[in-house]
Amino acid sequence: MSGLEGETIADTQKSRVDGKIGELIYHGYNILDLGENADFEEVAYLLWNNEYPNAEQLAAFDAELKALRTIPDVVMTVLKALPKDGHPVAALRTAVSAMALTDPDADDVNLENSLAIAKNLVASIPTIVAAWERLRKGLEPLAPRDDLNHAANFLYMFTGEEPSAEAVDAIDKYLVLLADHGFNASTFSARVTTGTLSDMYSAITTAIGTLKGPAHGGATQAAMTQFIDAQKMGPQEWFDDARANGKRVMGIGHRVYKVEDPRAKILRPLAEKLAANHEQGYWYDVALGVEQAARKDAYFIDRNLFPNVDYYSAPALYMLGIPLDTFTSLFTMSRVVGWTSHVLEQMENNRLIRPRANYVGPTGLKTSG
Repeated sequence: MSGLEGETIADTQKSRVDGKIGELIYHGYNILDLGENADFEEVAYLLWNNEYPNAEQLAAFDAELKALRTIPDVVMTVLKALPKDGHPVAALRTAVSAMALTDPDADDVNLENSLAIAKNLVASIPTIVAAWERLRKGLEPLAPRDDLNHAANFLYMFTGEEPSAEAVDAIDKYLVLLADHGFNASTFSARVTTGTLSDMYSAITTAIGTLKGPAHGGATQAAMTQFIDAQKMGPQEWFDDARANGKRVMGIGHRVYKVEDPRAKILRPLAEKLAANHEQGYWYDVALGVEQAARKDAYFIDRNLFPNVDYYSAPALYMLGIPLDTFTSLFTMSRVVGWTSHVLEQMENNRLIRPRANYVGPTGLKTSG
């Protein structure tokens, strides 16, 4: 089947996506529960250990991650040498690849070492993302702080300011909601790389490259771009123009969900809450206006097309001051937990992933000789 749609290729304990009823669970925990009550660190522990941490386990785990936030000097040197007009995800992908060259045990694919690399990547990637943002503005990167949680430390390094509790909560929820999502394209690509007995760094570099595509992680940026256009024209007018000219409404509809994406149920009120106290709160109104226009359109009604995770992520991230081209880097900060947990799961019962293709080309051709 095209795109392997509907095909099951492996067992997993990490997450289950039920598109018919609109349910997402991480190892038994519903995303609606986790999105409201869990921190990103708790979700990372859950996906790596297949159990929810108690207070003592979480404290030890949190301290372990905080100790890994500083990136090697050579990786920072690489970042400083890159063209500053490069795409943030390309810079991140390059930095992650460079990290492998600083690790003498990079090629050791035993589970204990691979988990150690996973923790290092989850702790380091926010530092890389923040460093790149400052470098391309001509500013020196800021060192991470161990008195802040994962989300707050990222915002501090990214903006150079003490983050508000509201901003920290919004980023933390975003990271929780996007941490894993079944066998999506980037997760599948990470497992394919792992199936060749390659290392954790290679698998995550592969996944970042896959996520960069506009049909996957880049969809949030595309959604915000359309909201910028809709703000100029008016949401209903923009929607009518899009329908008349056959333009896709980004962030509405999903390959798996045939009902509303459960993550959107949390992101919509999250964006609304941010908008209530933000000078650019009109971005929520624009997004809501486009959604309302879509929900009145027969095409969207008949096909059960609802906002997905990208839709309200876009105005939320934009109101938090995240540049458009950095949206996918934020997605990476979250999904790297899911990727690494799937890589570890693949390693536990590894087999080369080698599907067959149905050849539809010609046969029997001969050369002129």
